[in-house]
Amino acid sequence: MNREAVHANHRKTSMIILGGGLPKHHICNANMMRNGADYAVFIKTAQEFDGSDSGARPDEAVSWGKPRGSAKTVKVHCDATIAFPVLVAETFAANCIEP
Repeated sequence: MNREAVHANHRKTSMIILGGGLPKHHICNANMMRNGADYAVFIKTAQEFDGSDSGARPDEAVSWGKPRGSAKTVKVHCDATIAFPVLVAETFAANCIEP
């Protein structure tokens, strides 16, 4: 994953993070090796008040260089099993060409 992110220097990268934990850190750290992702969507139920990294706002990740400072980021407070299917369905519906 790190190699793919580093070799994507001339292209834009995005992160869609469902929840938190170890996979989130590997994805974010891989993008950190290319000076950050260009877009980031964090879908999680963790809250900021408990002090966990999983509940941190996107601007906290920007302070570490995981998304770029100029990146477009959003944090969605929702269960991923609800939000992610809606996000995917809307993406495909928006790009669907009617006959």
